[in-house]
Amino acid sequence: MRFHLLCALLLAGAAMPAAAQDRPDVEQRIQRLEQQLRAVQRRVFPGGAQVEPEIQPATAQPATRPASGGSAVGDLTARVDALEAQLAALTGQIEENAHRTRQMEAAIARLREETVARLQRLETPPAPAPAQAAAQPAAQQPARPDPGAAEPAAAGSAPGAAAGDPAEEAYNAGFRLWEARRYEEAQTALQAVAERYPRSRWASWASNLAGRAFLDDNKPATAARVLLANYQNNPQGERAADSLYFLGQALVALNRRPEACRVYDELARVYPTMRDWLRQRLPEARRTARCSAAAG
Repeated sequence: MRFHLLCALLLAGAAMPAAAQDRPDVEQRIQRLEQQLRAVQRRVFPGGAQVEPEIQPATAQPATRPASGGSAVGDLTARVDALEAQLAALTGQIEENAHRTRQMEAAIARLREETVARLQRLETPPAPAPAQAAAQPAAQQPARPDPGAAEPAAAGSAPGAAAGDPAEEAYNAGFRLWEARRYEEAQTALQAVAERYPRSRWASWASNLAGRAFLDDNKPATAARVLLANYQNNPQGERAADSLYFLGQALVALNRRPEACRVYDELARVYPTMRDWLRQRLPEARRTARCSAAAG
């Protein structure tokens, strides 16, 4: 509003007979406006880019001032028009930048919401498989089968547990899932046993059979990780030796035969009194891995 009022006063004053006398003062005021406009440009465009065309100073006046004031009025009008055009261009640029900024802020907000949603989905653990056999009374449980693929389910092959032992019942449920070749459900159920009952003797059994479930499910890399952890975290566990044996099997499946041989060597060295089921199968496992000679 101040700018338009100034322009109106300038144009009205130019039409008066005393315009020639007031022109130096008007020139100074317009020059100050131009300087202020350039300062605005430098703040809006700090990189140096400015709205074109750049306002140029008024053309040099001839040595002899014409008698009529028409040329002075035309010069003032042109310069005022240029100022108005440049201010309009700056205003449009500012509004466009503000619009882009709002769009970017909205896009960033949407990206933040989507990222948080994805992280929440990734961090939510899958629901464990229900223990299907836990409802069966302990007295009706069959004799504990030893979880060897070719080993007969002989009575007494596994140590007994107190009636109603929740760790044993949970292991039974995972074993039945593995036996039915429902490997993914067995993996979840057996790993849950080891995590829920880490001090139970069945934790070693559950972790070993979970590793076997991954191996039978054609996931030897995951199987190797689970089996190695069972051996390292609980070397005195009742199925730690079995985990070393099946770790060698997983390494062979991964075509890492030299490492499998070192695992079989460690099995023979650390567990010289390993159970017969392992002792009978170890020589064939070493031949499959192309090991040079039996350890010990």
